[in-house]
Amino acid sequence: MATRGRPRAFDRDAALERAMHVFWERGYEATTMADLTAAMGIRPPSLYAAFGSKEGLFREAVALYGRTEGARTRRALSEAPTAREGVRQALRGNACAYTAAGKPAGCMVVLAATNCTPENDGVRALLAEDRRVMEGRIRERMDRGVAEGDLPDGADTRALAAFYATVLFGLSVQARDGVPRQDLLGVVEAAMAGWDTLTATGTAPATEPVPGRGSTP
Repeated sequence: MATRGRPRAFDRDAALERAMHVFWERGYEATTMADLTAAMGIRPPSLYAAFGSKEGLFREAVALYGRTEGARTRRALSEAPTAREGVRQALRGNACAYTAAGKPAGCMVVLAATNCTPENDGVRALLAEDRRVMEGRIRERMDRGVAEGDLPDGADTRALAAFYATVLFGLSVQARDGVPRQDLLGVVEAAMAGWDTLTATGTAPATEPVPGRGSTP
């Protein structure tokens, strides 16, 4: 039985990867439909038919980024023999990736939608959630470290994960600002130098109360 409709005249996966790089480099709001169609080598009707909308395309691009570039952190955390080594490898691996030739500097999830107009708040929220998920993975690896004995019982894994996630996200911003790779690796080693002190029970970074949530000025 013959199928109805004309076959798609472009490689969807290749077009999606090219769109991902445009969003990664320019950010969601600064990227125009003309930018996307030029990079993808298609016309607007084909883009809408394949991806539904600019936001739909962006969401698929973010998912692709997570399966490819984002997998680096997951592998480091899961495969390293200790929590400390997992965090160190994740930070170092990303510092190198953020400064790799031939790719946009920094991390798409950190940089592509830090600020959006209200009508695009769903895009900002999508990446904010992805960052929370990444922080959660770091904490899970630290909790595993406590269970396996390479972190002390009672270590504040929530505060520790927040600290090292902040270092990770900051490396992305620094890379986009043109900070050289060796300087970023120096930041990683400085952050790791404090591991023993930070992981000692009761010495994790203090969390300040949030104004308006039961705290006093």
